[in-house]
Amino acid sequence: MSDTNLKYTNPIDTSKLSFDDFKKMVLNDYRIVRESREASLLGRREVLTGKAKFGIFGDGKEVAQVAMAKVFREGDWRSGYYRDQTFAFATGISNIYEFFSQMYANPNIEAEPASGGRMMNGHFATRELNQDGTWVDQTTLKNSSADISTTGGQIPRLLGLAQASKIYRRNKELGYLTHFSNGGNEVAFGTIGNASTSEGVFFEAFNAAGVLQIPLAISVWDDGYGISVPAKYQTTKEDISEVLKGFQRDEKGEGYEIFKVKGWDYPGLCETYERAIRICREEHTPVFIHVTEMTQPQGHSTSGSHERYKSKERLDWEAEYDCVVQMRKWMLESAVANEEELEKIEEYAKKVVKEEQQRAWKDYTAAFKNEKTEAIDLLNAINDQIVKHLAVELKAVHEASLKQIYGIVRKAIRSLRHHQSEQKDQLLKWYRAQQDINYERYNSKLFTNTAESPQNIAVVPAQYEKNTKLVDGREVLNECFAANFHREPRLLAFGEDVGAIGDVNQGFAGLQARFGEHRIFDTGIRESAIIGQGLGMALRGLKPIAEIQYLDYLLYGLTVLSDDLACLSYRTMGGQKAPLIVRTRGHRLEGIWHSGSPMAMILGSLRGMHICVPRNMTQAAGMYNTLLRSDEPALIIECLNGYRLKERMPSNVGEFTIPLGVAEIIREGSDITVVSYGSTLRLVQEAAVQLQELGISIEIIDPQTLQPFDKEHLCAKSLVKTNKLLVVDEDVPGGASAFILQQVLEEQKGYFSLDSQPRTLSAKAHRPPYGSDGDYFTKPSIDDIIEMAYQIMHESNPEKFPILF
Repeated sequence: MSDTNLKYTNPIDTSKLSFDDFKKMVLNDYRIVRESREASLLGRREVLTGKAKFGIFGDGKEVAQVAMAKVFREGDWRSGYYRDQTFAFATGISNIYEFFSQMYANPNIEAEPASGGRMMNGHFATRELNQDGTWVDQTTLKNSSADISTTGGQIPRLLGLAQASKIYRRNKELGYLTHFSNGGNEVAFGTIGNASTSEGVFFEAFNAAGVLQIPLAISVWDDGYGISVPAKYQTTKEDISEVLKGFQRDEKGEGYEIFKVKGWDYPGLCETYERAIRICREEHTPVFIHVTEMTQPQGHSTSGSHERYKSKERLDWEAEYDCVVQMRKWMLESAVANEEELEKIEEYAKKVVKEEQQRAWKDYTAAFKNEKTEAIDLLNAINDQIVKHLAVELKAVHEASLKQIYGIVRKAIRSLRHHQSEQKDQLLKWYRAQQDINYERYNSKLFTNTAESPQNIAVVPAQYEKNTKLVDGREVLNECFAANFHREPRLLAFGEDVGAIGDVNQGFAGLQARFGEHRIFDTGIRESAIIGQGLGMALRGLKPIAEIQYLDYLLYGLTVLSDDLACLSYRTMGGQKAPLIVRTRGHRLEGIWHSGSPMAMILGSLRGMHICVPRNMTQAAGMYNTLLRSDEPALIIECLNGYRLKERMPSNVGEFTIPLGVAEIIREGSDITVVSYGSTLRLVQEAAVQLQELGISIEIIDPQTLQPFDKEHLCAKSLVKTNKLLVVDEDVPGGASAFILQQVLEEQKGYFSLDSQPRTLSAKAHRPPYGSDGDYFTKPSIDDIIEMAYQIMHESNPEKFPILF
């Protein structure tokens, strides 16, 4: 853990400052600026010498970030990007030791608290959780949500971080949550490069913030380029603040307050940020600060040189208007400091950065020395010339990486495949123990796995009174949501048509009137912003349900779900969590854009979220009850054609729970194990009746969730009885059905119980056409299921089941 004594920047209050105090503040800012620049310069050299894999830095943006840091208070939130190192140093979000530890990918969370070496350099995050997974007091921290590399991807979450302040300020029922908010006075600070404002996610979230009127402050670091592409190809009029003039607030006070300031103008930047953030914090008005005339002295990253695409005139201008050069010039001209004082700061900056870099490298390499020594000793103890040669090879590696250590150990184990000895057993025992350690270093925390994990929520069976009436499935959901909103004041729900009409399928019908527009509300058509709203609010202790109207439209929010939400716990090594529930509906309907079931896309991109596929609304309600008591993110996909099917209303509709990852046998059978979920499950159940008439008994298993999948291996146990497997779903061929096969045959070792080829029945490779006939010839039908099951039995017993076609 870093043990530096560096000072952070000071807030602005010139009315109480003497000249000496003012001078001290400015010189301290210059020190931070110089240290950040030296970190960039040295960081690039560390990459070019091979110590680090890649480097991307914030040089050229230092002065603006010091000014912004002055108005960033405890309780505030940052949602920025990989150029913000100076801001991180100035606020204490990070420091130089941690910066270099991240560059070297140190897996020790004490040395690199943002991610334990999982994120590349310049990606910052504060640890928002205690070791047991409970929340820290966010009001005492200067908070940073975990960065992502995707350009503009940080802006959707910024929306939710800011909206949370508005909710905390307006909803007095949340006054007890003093460890999340101080009366909603927190500002959410966002940063973005000028080229990234061309991204759709930026415009979507920017518009939403103007609609919502929330305390959000976006700063654009404008250096005129997006890697090599100049602004004339990026932005209309080559000026994003000109483009956004229509968002400037009017006499009604609606819209943004827009500011424009030069990135090398230290006093102008300080004044601009003081004014902008005061408006944002006090009035809950979003502000936009366009910081122009910035530079990038070392180019975009260590991957290339900007001399390839910038003219000599441009490079000369950048050298003259480098913000560090200009700040230095201003201090001298204003008599704030003299040459000797500045040179002293500059020499100190070089010294301290070099010392912290060396300390970070020493700690990184020292952490693996013991493992190297242990491996060499174990290899030398084995009486085998090849292995002893490998030990010599490992000993010769200076500052060996884990890859080098374990690569040689594994090679030795392979060479010992015919060798038996106690010494080999000791090597294998050590290697297995180290694999557990390396799992924690590099593979753990896909989920936070706290005491509030869904896996720890008590299972409560649904209860029914005598003569329970049948109701529409949507009514079960409606009563479930009502009970949970009554129980949990942190609960929110929002999305297109969720508020006034209670969603297009009436799951929230009447609930806005009961619980208020501040808790159940409509949004515009902006899927990535909807997910971002939920993610940001969940980071701040709220319990949001973000609705995406149809499963097909999840695609438009997928970048936020995949790049940000799903990997949040993993990329922070359990330092942050966002218990967002994404609600949608899909599967069986008609039409190219309203009947998708892109489950393979979801399974491939949303690891780190629970994927729930309830067969009816009662099962969905039980899953909501489980997840709303837990602290991990999830996607629930309701059956689009099931809202008006009749179900019994549980008497404990807001209390019963469905455990995640626990499959259920829907129908017992002896000939074929059929695994299906969602809407196709009902078709399988109908097909089973006709198959019984043909002398075929199928056992139907509903996995209920695809992540996690059948933790108790019910599918494999069924195969022991039937020896035959059919997977039915309505994704494309090789989609979710391939995932289920991998789980059952490989993970559960069901392969060894088979006596015939496992089969899958899925939709066709194209999207479903409109109309019932198109659906019949595209997605699995009852006839398809019957004939596929019959074909399996024909291959097993052709005499009893003669060929049909």
